[in-house]
Amino acid sequence: MSQMHNPHGLEANFDGLVGPTHHYGGHSFGNVASTGNAKLVANPREAALQGLAKMKALADMGYAQGVLPPQERPATWLMRELGYTGSDKEIIAAVGNTHPGYLSAMCSASSMWTANAATVSPSGDTSDGRVHFSVANLQNKFHRAIEHRQTERTLKAIFSNEQHFSVHSALPMMAAFGDEGAANHTRFCRHYAEQGVEFFVYGRQHWGGQVEPQRFPARHTLEASQAVARRHGLRASHTVYAQQNPAVIDAGVFHNDVIAVGNQNVLFCHEQAFLNAQYVYADLQGKLGADFELIEVPSSAVSVADAVKSYLFNSQLLAKENGKQRLLVPEECRNTPTVWAYLQQLLSEGRGIDELLVFDLKQSMQNGGGPACLRLRVALSAQEAAAVNPAVWMNNGLFERLTDWVKRHYRDRLQETDLLDPHLVDEVRTALDELTHILHLGAIYPFQRHGSDL
Repeated sequence: MSQMHNPHGLEANFDGLVGPTHHYGGHSFGNVASTGNAKLVANPREAALQGLAKMKALADMGYAQGVLPPQERPATWLMRELGYTGSDKEIIAAVGNTHPGYLSAMCSASSMWTANAATVSPSGDTSDGRVHFSVANLQNKFHRAIEHRQTERTLKAIFSNEQHFSVHSALPMMAAFGDEGAANHTRFCRHYAEQGVEFFVYGRQHWGGQVEPQRFPARHTLEASQAVARRHGLRASHTVYAQQNPAVIDAGVFHNDVIAVGNQNVLFCHEQAFLNAQYVYADLQGKLGADFELIEVPSSAVSVADAVKSYLFNSQLLAKENGKQRLLVPEECRNTPTVWAYLQQLLSEGRGIDELLVFDLKQSMQNGGGPACLRLRVALSAQEAAAVNPAVWMNNGLFERLTDWVKRHYRDRLQETDLLDPHLVDEVRTALDELTHILHLGAIYPFQRHGSDL
């Protein structure tokens, strides 16, 4: 893990391990891939192995790569909170006899998209010199709004050293404070351990806003971003807020990370990504400095529709030692002619991006999540990296253990009707119990905690 001892710090990627109940429920209105592929037969085993392959590849390239565990599903604890009684199997059967999407939502493996787990501010930016995490409330979607309590427990198990880390609970579960986490947040910097510029993108302003999308919901508010910045003790001189273009939200760009991605001094985005884009660029350049590099993709080269179909911008920008960036994209980019032609042109120009990595993430992509959705970025100093739970860092040994674990516990076929299988809940709990031992997480899941602070 060559990044670990870098005196300038590192950016670690913590990828979500796809859960055993991965299926295509189509719950995410506004996410074209999610709703368009509803009811297809999923392969949880393949999904988890595809995610692990990406994690291992980045670790092998020297990047700090961590693993975040899936959440417990079916969410029987929630079913009990909603008034269902009896054994777990009786409750699942009763929930399954209501609206067919009800049980599916409470079995969703959506926590795999850890870009929505939290917003992270590195210690170089915060007033108390600690890394701050604000768990996202994800209040706009039922199947995701049920994640935040488990997310908080998980983050506290991994980033437990309070000398270095502060994990905040989710903002109030109100539309005024809709918070989708790091999917709408980017940080620019010269060196990861030093002061950077934090970039918050919102879909609407609850108080005083005038321009909003008309077809799909704007999930993230300016007020939520401002609250997170206050919590984290960010400096106004190094913080930028921008409104996402409502027209692209209505075209299926449900998060900013479907239309823009940034790292260090580079912003790679579509020309239609932001409202008042030129003002946004000027604000970023003014606060970051003269070396801010904008790579703006014109609609004449790649349409918004092709950007959404290919997930060109739901990619990972990975810093290289030569000062350039690698761009990690899904296989769908190669299969979209306009996007692939643009990427070849971009590489030939020798600008901020000079290398392309292509990965097969079809299982995640069909559910509406690409490479960027699968990872939470955490910039750390070498000392902070050493304070992270060491069992979650990807290496050869962990890759082999998790690959074996997936092959033993995951099904290779799952569709909505299979969620009624009374054996599924036991399969999942057996798998997750073993996983907590592999990752040294302790009793983080509701079934392990027996009703205490679920």
